[in-house]
Amino acid sequence: MKQLYFSFALFALVLTSGQAQNAGRITGSLQSNGNFFITDEKIGATGTPQYDNQKFGAESWLALNYSNWGFDLGLRFDMFNNSNLLNPTGSFTAEGIGRWYIHKEIYGFDLSGGYLYDQIGSGIIFRAYEERSLMIDNALYGVRVGYKINDNWKVKAFTGRQKRQFNEYGSVIRGAAVDGFIQPDSTKNFSLAPGAGVVARTFDDETVNRIVNEIATYAPQDSTGAQYNTYAMTVYNTLIAGNFSWYLEGAYKTKDVLFNEFERKATGGLGKLTNTDGYTAYTSITYAGSGLGVTLEGKYTKDFRFRTDPFQIGVQGQINFLPPMARQNTFRLPARFSPNTQELGEKGLQLDLRYAVNKALSVGINVSDIYQLDGTELYREIAPEVTYKYKRKWQLLAGLQLLKYNIAIYQGKDAYVKAVTPYAEWLYKFTPRKSVRIEAQYLKTDEEFGSWTFLLAEIGMAPHWLIYVSDMYKLPHANKEQFPEEKTKFDGLHYPTLGIVYTHRANRVSLAYVKQVEGINCAGGICRYEPTFHGVRLQLSSSF
Repeated sequence: MKQLYFSFALFALVLTSGQAQNAGRITGSLQSNGNFFITDEKIGATGTPQYDNQKFGAESWLALNYSNWGFDLGLRFDMFNNSNLLNPTGSFTAEGIGRWYIHKEIYGFDLSGGYLYDQIGSGIIFRAYEERSLMIDNALYGVRVGYKINDNWKVKAFTGRQKRQFNEYGSVIRGAAVDGFIQPDSTKNFSLAPGAGVVARTFDDETVNRIVNEIATYAPQDSTGAQYNTYAMTVYNTLIAGNFSWYLEGAYKTKDVLFNEFERKATGGLGKLTNTDGYTAYTSITYAGSGLGVTLEGKYTKDFRFRTDPFQIGVQGQINFLPPMARQNTFRLPARFSPNTQELGEKGLQLDLRYAVNKALSVGINVSDIYQLDGTELYREIAPEVTYKYKRKWQLLAGLQLLKYNIAIYQGKDAYVKAVTPYAEWLYKFTPRKSVRIEAQYLKTDEEFGSWTFLLAEIGMAPHWLIYVSDMYKLPHANKEQFPEEKTKFDGLHYPTLGIVYTHRANRVSLAYVKQVEGINCAGGICRYEPTFHGVRLQLSSSF
């Protein structure tokens, strides 16, 4: 509470001073979500505090930014009322200052303090970022100092602790990086952008004591060591030569205490602490020219889970970010089985190829193939697509997803899901401001809950209105008696959604009735499991 009063008092003082000089600039944004929960035992929408008692949950973020005298200042108020973002089956209520920061550039120095977002390289050893839809806010609460050596080289150093809702984790994080740019001949399209960084994490006494107490319960053959400090180092470079671009990064992490949820203790039960070093390598090669675009990515990871608290798994407490090796599917059924990055070990390749045959026709294909280090297949996706545009009147996109998904690893269910999912989208423009968009998808599989269909119709009346209706339908099993009840329990059920969106300048309001089946939700390359939802969703966003 003292922090809340202090932050508002400081911001009010700054605004008052700035208004007196009439030289400041204020910007801001508001995002609010309201969820009304309606119990529906048929689809499994029950058993959480929201369905049983609370009936309503909400989240809001109000941010203000102020610039004057060469300073940038920001303040954000966060509020959570009976929210299930932190824990999809729990309830979280709290409010307070979610972020504040001060930034100033002076004589080549870049100075920042407060809750900071930043990353080194692609984020493999350090990434402080926010992804609200998954309740990720890994801001670094500390200070950062950067220095511009010349037009091509700069360095930075930082230290602090990672944010944990309205508090901070106990462990201390510190790091430094140097980034450069080399262009031997300014008349040619050839350049290098090398860089290197290091991050250190020091456990606090409380965390070390919890680690020691946990290890003390293990059998002798499971015993492992522990240390206060772990260091992660990375080198990276982007090479551009003509139409080619090549990014390469390799990182190493010294011994670290990790929680391995797949390893079994001698005394029984999955999940135990281990102490090991780790490494990862990531590369991306891109070509673009003459209507052709090709991107090839590869990654190899071993024991590169890097947390501010080893007992935190899932999306919380991550110091780093490992790039995913699968595309972000935007259609509902192709996105149903999405792979989350396996920090303890995976190797994978992804190829994305696009070719414009002419102004009207383009084709593409995306291929992802991911394995555990022992050769066990985790994920394979082959997805060809074709897009045809008829003048400026209508557009048709059609694609096919061929999928193999290790649902035992990703969701703790049985074996593999093998699915075939054709999908199509048709967009027709009556006028430049009025349009209709239709989606049709069919997921064919005998695994998990079985096959699904999905239909969506969307009417757009720019610049203000958007109305949509959709239905996801669970196809009944042909021989229901041959399958366990767990697979057939949703047979014949509909999951309709009806929504309306109103937009006025920088303000957007949406209201929707939603039935949504349990599954994986992904945002920004991060995925997590979410339970069934049934209810009404109200969303508001505004910037000023």
